[in-house]
Amino acid sequence: MVVIYGLGGVGKTSLALEYAHRHQQEYQLVWQLPAADPAVLSGAFARLAALLGLREGAAVADPVDQVHAALAARTDPWLLIFDNAPEGGALRPFLPPAGPGHVLVTSRSGNWPREQSLELPVLEPGPAAALVQARSGQEDAEAAAAVVAELGALPLALEQAAAYMAETGLTLPEYLDLLDHQRAALLAQGQAWGYPERVTTTWQLAFQNLARTSSRAIALLRALSCYSDDAIPYHLLLSQLERCTPRELFGADLRRQRAYGRLQSARVRLFRDFRPWLSALAVLQELPRDPLTLNAAISALRVHSLIGLPMDGMVSVHRLVQAVTLDRLAPHERQRWHDAAAVLLESVLPDDPTHAGDWPRYAQLLPHILTVLSPTSAGMDKAAQYLGASGDYRTARRLYRKIRDALSARFGADHPSTLTARQALARWTGELGDAGSARRQYAALLPVRERQLGAEHPDTLTVRHELARWTGELGDAASARDQYAALLPVRERVQGADHPNTLTIRHELARWTGELGDAAAARDQYAALIPIWERVQGIDHPDTLTARANLAQWTGEAGNAAAARDRYAALLPIREHLLGPDHPVTLTLRANLAQWTGEAGDPAAARDQYAALLPVSERVLGPEHPGTLTTRHSLAQWTGQAGDPVAARDQYAALLPVRRRVSGPEHPGTLTTQANLAQWTGRAGDPAAARDQYAALLPVQERVQGPEHPSTLTNRHELARWTGELGEAVSAHQQYAALVAVRERISGPDHPDTLTIRHELARWTGALGDAAAARDQYAELVPIRERVQGIDHPDTLTARANLAQWTGQAGDPAAARDQCAALLPVRERVLGPDHPSTLITRHELALWTGQSGDAASARDQYAALLPIKERVLGPDHPATRSTREQLVYWAERA
Repeated sequence: MVVIYGLGGVGKTSLALEYAHRHQQEYQLVWQLPAADPAVLSGAFARLAALLGLREGAAVADPVDQVHAALAARTDPWLLIFDNAPEGGALRPFLPPAGPGHVLVTSRSGNWPREQSLELPVLEPGPAAALVQARSGQEDAEAAAAVVAELGALPLALEQAAAYMAETGLTLPEYLDLLDHQRAALLAQGQAWGYPERVTTTWQLAFQNLARTSSRAIALLRALSCYSDDAIPYHLLLSQLERCTPRELFGADLRRQRAYGRLQSARVRLFRDFRPWLSALAVLQELPRDPLTLNAAISALRVHSLIGLPMDGMVSVHRLVQAVTLDRLAPHERQRWHDAAAVLLESVLPDDPTHAGDWPRYAQLLPHILTVLSPTSAGMDKAAQYLGASGDYRTARRLYRKIRDALSARFGADHPSTLTARQALARWTGELGDAGSARRQYAALLPVRERQLGAEHPDTLTVRHELARWTGELGDAASARDQYAALLPVRERVQGADHPNTLTIRHELARWTGELGDAAAARDQYAALIPIWERVQGIDHPDTLTARANLAQWTGEAGNAAAARDRYAALLPIREHLLGPDHPVTLTLRANLAQWTGEAGDPAAARDQYAALLPVSERVLGPEHPGTLTTRHSLAQWTGQAGDPVAARDQYAALLPVRRRVSGPEHPGTLTTQANLAQWTGRAGDPAAARDQYAALLPVQERVQGPEHPSTLTNRHELARWTGELGEAVSAHQQYAALVAVRERISGPDHPDTLTIRHELARWTGALGDAAAARDQYAELVPIRERVQGIDHPDTLTARANLAQWTGQAGDPAAARDQCAALLPVRERVLGPDHPSTLITRHELALWTGQSGDAASARDQYAALLPIKERVLGPDHPATRSTREQLVYWAERA
C-alpha cells in the first residue's frame, strides 16, 4: 500500500491514475473507489461487487466482505485506488486483508505511516509553465510563468485556467489582466474547498458569460452543485419536472414526510417546516423541463468545462466547481437550491427500500442522498433501510445513529419518529453481531412504547418480539421461549391467528422450544406452522422457506437424521433458484445438508460436501469470515467422523491460530475450535494430550463464559471422558457424578445433555465393576429417553443397547438376549442394516444367545454376520476380526 497525500488539487488522483495507466498491463483488475465518506465507499464496493458478479439476485451479504473475498481468491494481480480518503482509521475496515494486489490511496491528511506515504508537492515552476503553454496552445513562456506564479503552481488551477483560455480564445496576458481586476472581489468571498481564491477566477468569468446567454444552464449548474461530486443521474432527477409541476412535487414530498412522521404538529413549527419547500418552488421553475432545453443547458456548461462529459443520463461536476457555484449565492439562495435538489431527489426514491429490484437505484443515488438530504428526511430513512436490507449492516447502523440523534434533537427523545429510529438502530446493531447492545436498546425502548402506545399496540408488540429474540441470541433460551409464549396469545388477539407477525412469533417459539432441548416439540410446532405459512404467504415466500429449513433441522435434532437430510435436499434447489447459488442463506442450507448427511450415517459424503462448500464460502464471504471458519470447522469434524482422526486433528490445529487472530483468543468460536482440537487429539490416539488440553481449556471457559455455561459443562464432560479413556475410571466416575447434578439444575432433568451425562455415569459405574447398578441406571434412563427424544432417536437406541449389555454383565444373559432381539429390528429400520450400530447389536445378540446356552444359534448368527462386516468394514477391521474369533469360539462350543 502507498498513500499519496498533499494539498487539495495538487494532482494526487492524477498521479494515481497515471500509475494505473502506465502499469495496466501488469494488472487484471484496476478499480478506483471514492473514499471520502464511508457510506459512499460502501456503495462503491457494492458496485464493484456487482461488476465482479458477486451481487446477483437478492444478495444480502456485506459488499465489502464480498469484494475482499473475491480479491483474496484471485491469483492474478489487481490494483485498488482509494480516492480522497480522510484518514487511516476510517479507511482501515475497507482495506483488503489478503490477495496478490496493490493499494493506492490519495488523501489530504498527512497522518499516515511514514514508510507507506508520499507527500506530493505543487509543480516545479518550469514544468508548470510548460503545462500552461501546452494546455492553452500558446507560446508566451514569460506570461505562462506569471500565470503559474499567480495560481501557486497548483495543477488543478493551471488545468482550469488553460482550458478556459483554450475555449474562450483569451491570451495569457489577457487572462493575467482579468486575474488582476477580479481578484479583490473574489477574495472577499473566502476560500472554497481549501483552494487558493485565485482558482475560482476561472469559473467566475464563465458564470458571467452563462448568465448572459443561458439562464437555464446556470440554474442547472446550481442544482447539480448541491449533489455529490459522484456521477449525477440528471436525466432521472429532472424527469420529474417533465411529468409534474413544482407544486405537485411539493405536495408529494409533504405526503412522504407526513407518512414518515417528519412534520411538526404545532402550527408555527409546521409553517417553519414548510418554508424550505415553498422557497424551493420558485427555483424549480428555473430548471429546464423538457429534453431540448435540458440538452441546450448541458451543452452550454460543457463549452466552459464546468461539467464532465455526459454519458447514459449521468454527468459529473467537480467539487470545486460546485463549491464556487454555491458560494456565489447568498446564504438564503443557497438554501433554496439545496431544498429544491432535495425535493427532486426524494421524488425519485422508490417507495419500498427493502425490494431487491430497487436496490440498483438506491446504490446509484446513495452518495447524493448523503450529501443533500437531512438526517430527519424520509429519504435518509429509506436509504438506511436499503443499506440494512441489502446486507450493509455496518453503514445502516451508522446512518440510523445519525437519524436518531437528529430526530431526537428536532422532535424530542420520545417522539414516535425518534422511537422508530431507535428501534431500527437496535435491529441493525443486533444484525451486526452485537446482541447484547441490541437487547439493551430494546429493553430501554419497551417501557416508552408501552407508555405512549399501550401494551398491545403492534409497534409495542414488535419491540417485545425483538427483545425476546436478542435475549435468546445471548444464550438465555428459557427466557426467550417464555417471552414468546407470553407474547403469542396477545398477537393472536390483537392481529389475528394468521397475521404474519403472529406466525413469526409461533416460529420463534418453536425455535427456542427446540433450543431448550425439546426437539420433538419444536419439530411438531414447525410441522403445524408450515401449511399456514404456505396458505397465507405462499410456498416460495422467504418465511415459508425458513420454516421448512427449521422443520428439517428439528426433525434431525429429534432423532431422524435421514429425514432431516432429505428435507434439506428438497429445499436446496428452491433456495438456489430464488436467491442464487452464492447467497449466504443458500450456503447455510448447503452446510446444513452436509451436517445431516453425516448425521444420517454417511460421514464421508458430509466431508465431501463441506470440502466442496469451503472454496465457495471463501470466495463469497472471504477466507476469514466467521461463516467460512465454521465451514472449515465442520469439514474437520466430518473428516474425523469419516475415519481420519489424524487429519481432523491437523485441520483443527491449522484452524485454531486463524480463529485466535480473527476473533481473539477468548472468543467462543476460538474456544470451540480449541475444544474440538482436544477431542480429535484424543481420537487420534493421544488421550493424555486430549485430557491435558481440556484441563487447560476449562479454567479459561469458566472465566470467560461462566462455570455453568453450556459449553463449559460440555468440556467438563469431555475432560471426564478422556480421564476415563486413560484408565482412570474412579476419577471419571467422580467427575460425571459431580456434573450430573449441575446439568440437572441448569438444563433440567430431561434435557438431552443431562441424559448424556447420566448415560456416561452409568457406563463408568459398570466399568468400576458394579454391573447391577449400571443396569439399573440404564433401566431408569431408557424410558426418559423414549419420552423426551422418541423411541427411534439414536440416543434412545444406544441407551437400550447399553441396558442390554449391563443386564448380561449383571448375570442375566437371557434377558440381555431378549433386549437385543427387540432392539435389532428398530436399528435396522432407523439406521439401516449395514450401519455400524446395527452390526454391533447383531454381534451382541449372538453373544448373549450363546451365553444363554444356545451355542449353535450363536455360531449361526456370527456366521451370517461375518460376511456383512467384511463387506462393510473390511476383512481386517477390529470389529470384523472380533466376529471371526467369536464364530470360531461358538463353533467349538457347538
